[in-house]
Amino acid sequence: MLKTRIEHDSMGELEVPENALYAAQTQRAVNNFPVSNETMPEAFIRALLQAKSAAAKANGELKQIPLEIANVISTVVEDLLNDQDLMTHFPVDVYQTGSGTSSNMNANEVIATLANKRCDTPVNANDHVNCGQSSNDIIPSTIHISAAIEVEKKLLPALTHLVQVTRSKAEEVDKYVKTGRTHLMDAMPIRMSQSLESWVSQIELNISHLRQLQPSIQRLAQGGTAVGTGINAHPEFAALFNQALSDATQIKFLPANNFFSHIGSQDTSLALSGQLKTIAVSLLKIANDLRWMNSGPLAGLGEIELEALQPGSSIMPGKVNPVIPEATAMAAAQVIGNDAAITIAAQSGNFELNVMLPLVANNLLKSLQLLTNTAKLMADKAIATFKVNETKLEEALSRNPILVTALNPIIGYLKAAEIAKQAYKEKRPVIDVAAENTDLSEDELKQLLDPTKLTYGGL
Repeated sequence: MLKTRIEHDSMGELEVPENALYAAQTQRAVNNFPVSNETMPEAFIRALLQAKSAAAKANGELKQIPLEIANVISTVVEDLLNDQDLMTHFPVDVYQTGSGTSSNMNANEVIATLANKRCDTPVNANDHVNCGQSSNDIIPSTIHISAAIEVEKKLLPALTHLVQVTRSKAEEVDKYVKTGRTHLMDAMPIRMSQSLESWVSQIELNISHLRQLQPSIQRLAQGGTAVGTGINAHPEFAALFNQALSDATQIKFLPANNFFSHIGSQDTSLALSGQLKTIAVSLLKIANDLRWMNSGPLAGLGEIELEALQPGSSIMPGKVNPVIPEATAMAAAQVIGNDAAITIAAQSGNFELNVMLPLVANNLLKSLQLLTNTAKLMADKAIATFKVNETKLEEALSRNPILVTALNPIIGYLKAAEIAKQAYKEKRPVIDVAAENTDLSEDELKQLLDPTKLTYGGL
C-alpha cells in the first residue's frame, strides 16, 4: 500500500502520497482528471516557476510578503529548476480545469512545502507564493513566457542554423544544373543552388515573421489578477514582476497594454501558432522536395542521394529510405493539427477568461519543440550531407524538350511548341529537332539552348 499523509484545503481533508511535495489541491486534480496521462510540458512548468520567483521578488520589494519568505521562495525555485526529477512533482493532467488553476496551485504547493523546510516563518501556498496573483493572470502569462523563451532560445537558433547550412550547401552545389519542374512536369533548367536558395528565402521570411511577433508574446497579463482589474495586487506589482523576470531570462518582458484582453483572449498565442503552422508548411515543402529529388534511385528522379541512416525495410535488403524528411513531414502535420486545436481553444474566451488555457500551452509548446528539433535534423542529417548524382542530372537535361522555350523570341511560341512535341514523340534531343526545323545553325542552337546559360534568365 502507498503510504499517505493527510492534507487540508478549503474543501476539507485529503490523502496525499507521503513523500509528495504537493498538497491537497494538486491531489484533487490528480484524482479528478485521469484523462490523458500527459502532464503539462516541462517548458511550461519551468516558466511557471520562474514567474513565481519573479512574483516573490516583486512582492518582497513592495513589502506585500516578508522579505525572508520572498528570498526563500526564489531560492526554492532555483533549486527546483536544477532538479533532475523536476517533473515528478507536477503530475496534473493537461486536460484539467480550463483556467489552469490546478497547475498554478501545484506550483504554489510544491514551492510552499520546500520553503517551509527552510523558513522559520510559515509559508502559505496562497497567501505568500500566490500573492498578488490569480490563476487567471499567471497561466496566460506563463503561456507567453514559456513560448517567448522557446522562440528566442531554441526555435530561432534552430531556424538560423538551417539557413546557414542550406546556404553553405547551395554554394557547394551551384555548379550543378538540373531540370526545373512545375506541376511535377519538366520545365526550364535551374541551378541546384537556386532550389536551395529558395528554401533559404522561405526560412528567412519565417524568421522575420517570428521576430515581428516577439514583442506581442513578451507582453504579459500578470497584474490583472482575477478579471483584469488587478484586485489584490499592488499597483507597482506588474512593472516589478516584469523587470525581475526580464533580469532572470534575459528577455524583455513588459506588462500588457490591456490586462482584460490578455486574460479573456488568446489571440497572441493563436497568431504565434499560425506562424508556427507556416514554418511547418515550409519545412514540409523542403522535405517533399528532398524526397522527390532522392526518389529512386533507379525508377525515380535520383538527382541526389540522401545520407543512409538506417535500413529501410524489414523484408527488402539494401533498401534505404529518406527518413529525416519523412519524420519532418509527420512533425509538420502534427503542428498543423496543433494549430487547428489552438484555433478552437482561442475562441473559447468567455467574457473575462479563456477556459482552454492548458490546451493552448500544451499544443503551442509541442509545436515549438517539433519545429526546433526537425529544423536541426533537416539541416544536419539531410541537407548538409546529401550527394549530387551529376549523371542523372545531365541525362534528364539532354532530353528536355522544354529547353526550346529559349527560342520563343526567335521562332515564336507555336513553332517552338511543334519542335517540343516532335522531340517528345521521337524521344530525340531538342537541339537536333530544332536544327532540322529552323534556319539556326548547330553552334547557334548550342549557345541558345545551353542549360547553364538559361538558368541566368533574360533574353
